[in-house]
Parts: sequence; structure tokens; C-alpha cells
Amino acid sequence: MNTKGNITTVLRIVALLLILVWCFLIIRPFLIITIWSILLAVALYPLYKWFVAKLGEQRKKLATFSFTLIAVLLLAIPAYFVLASIFESIAIIVDQIKSEGFEIPLPESKIKSLPLIGEKLYDEWYALSDNIEQFAIVHKDAILEYGRVVLSSVKGFLGTMITFIISFFIALVLMFNAESAYRSSLKLFMKLMGEEGEEVILISRDTIRNVVKGILLVAIIQTALAFIGFTAIGIPAAGIFALLVLIGAIVQIPVFLVMLPPILLAFSMAEPTYAIIFTIYCVLVGLADNVLKPILLGKGLKTPMIVILIGTIGGLLLHGIIGLFVGPVVLSVVYQLYQYWMRKAV
Repeated sequence: MNTKGNITTVLRIVALLLILVWCFLIIRPFLIITIWSILLAVALYPLYKWFVAKLGEQRKKLATFSFTLIAVLLLAIPAYFVLASIFESIAIIVDQIKSEGFEIPLPESKIKSLPLIGEKLYDEWYALSDNIEQFAIVHKDAILEYGRVVLSSVKGFLGTMITFIISFFIALVLMFNAESAYRSSLKLFMKLMGEEGEEVILISRDTIRNVVKGILLVAIIQTALAFIGFTAIGIPAAGIFALLVLIGAIVQIPVFLVMLPPILLAFSMAEPTYAIIFTIYCVLVGLADNVLKPILLGKGLKTPMIVILIGTIGGLLLHGIIGLFVGPVVLSVVYQLYQYWMRKAV
């Protein structure tokens, strides 16, 4: 028995594991950005490839610059308006509180007629409008808790936007060098899995694109439409309500339920005709996913909604707002790979 050889082998394995752990700790702060860059590159590559083909492969650098400029404008303009709405609402509330001019309108009596929640909602709203200081004292714990949640969400949204911008530019580099990146990935997976490596890459690619188009893109479209409606009718804190719509859409909660508070506000502050039109608009926005998903998914999303839900909530708890986007995609890819390996095992 070669004891010396066995000890040497164990020491080599331990040394290798220590180096790998060390490398992981070094890249850990950049792990989410790296993952998101890869997800964006995979999801956007068909659009990028089409754009380059239109301008010509010989002008690839110009096409990449133009694609970047258009994408930044499409992303930056809506983000600016949402953030501006959030900060404007917060600034107005702070100024009103400082000047002791912060008032909440009394609720309409017709709110009592709402099923299940009408009476309770009217009583709480009336108490808030009648004596906001007393209401704040009675509900101090709840206000502090929800306040922390809102501030954390806003902070997370800002962090997500910064991370997204950085990831997007890294994704552009990956798309510009897509062929060499694909060859490197293929070599890695062939080393790890043999001949099945290429099929695993294709499954991962298709899953990422399906989830991004069928879940995340639909959620962003619904959020943009909801924000337009909130702004048009003058809902206060429209950006915050839009952020809640985004979260609800990704988590697969019916968007209309998330839009109920703005609808109630519309009936309390706008003419009945405009409030009714706004309600119909919200219903259409809530149902938009039923039209958009079949168009964007094509063959359909094969990942069960429970996997999407777990990935969304788990990603949110682990990484904050950014986890809403990364969580469902990563978990969906792992689920599809699990299904593939189970089929191969039979």
C-alpha cells in the first residue's frame, strides 16, 4: 500500500479545493453581475444578431454602438420617469409634513359598498383623514414596518438599476464576442459532461430566453402600461405603485389585485367617469399577460409556475430586488437540466 502516494493525492485535492474556495470568495461580490450579464447576453443575442445583420457584419462595431444607444434610451427613459415619480412623491410628502399641510382627503361613502373590505377600509381611511397624528400613534408599529419595506424596495430598485447597467455593458462585450464565448462554453461543458455538453447548453439557452420573454418582459410591459395609467389620472406615488406591479407580475400574482389601491384612490380623487375609465384600463393591463405570453413564448414555457414562484421569492429574499429577475431564470434553468438528466437516466 502506497501511503505516501495517497497522502500526496489528498494534499493535492485539499490544495485545489482551497484555491477554488479562495477564487470563489474573490469573485463573490461580482457573482450576481456576472450571472446577470450572461442571462442578458443570451436573452438579447437574437435581437442583437438581427440588428447586426441589418447593418452588415462588416460594420459590426457601428451596429453594436447603435444597438447600445437604442437599448439605453429604451431602458433609461422609463426608469427615469419611475424614479422621478418616486422621489417627487417623497419630497412632496416631506414638505407637507414640515409645513403641517399634509392632508388626506376623506373617503367617499360609496367605498362602504365594496365587498368584504368596504366597511373596514372606510373606517381606517376616515380615521387616517380625520386625525392623522392619532392614527400614526395607534398604528405606529405597522407604519414603521411598512415604511422600512418601502424604503428598502426603493433602495433595492436603485441598486438593481445600477447593477443592470453594468451587467448590460458586460453583456454587450459577450454578444460582440459571441462565437468565441460559445466555443469556450462548449469546451467546458464537453469536458464536464462529454457528448451531452452541447445539448445542455442549448437547453439552458432556450430556457433563459423563454423565462426572460415570457415572465420578465411581460412583467416590464405591464408595469410600463400601469405607470402610464397611474400618471395620467394623477395617482400619488405612481412610481411606488408601479414597482409593486412589477413585483406582483414577476411573482405571478394577478396584476389587477395589485392595482386595486390605485383604483380606490382614483374613485376618491377623480370624477366618476374618469375613475371608471381608469378601472377598465387597469383590468385590460391586468389581462395583458394572457395575450402577451402566447406571442412571446412561441412554443410555451415548460417550467412550472411553482418553480418560477419559488425562484422569484427565493431570489428576492437572497438578493433583494435584483433576485426578482435572476432567481426565476436560474432556478428554471436548473429545473430543465434536472428534467433532461432524469429523461436520460430512464
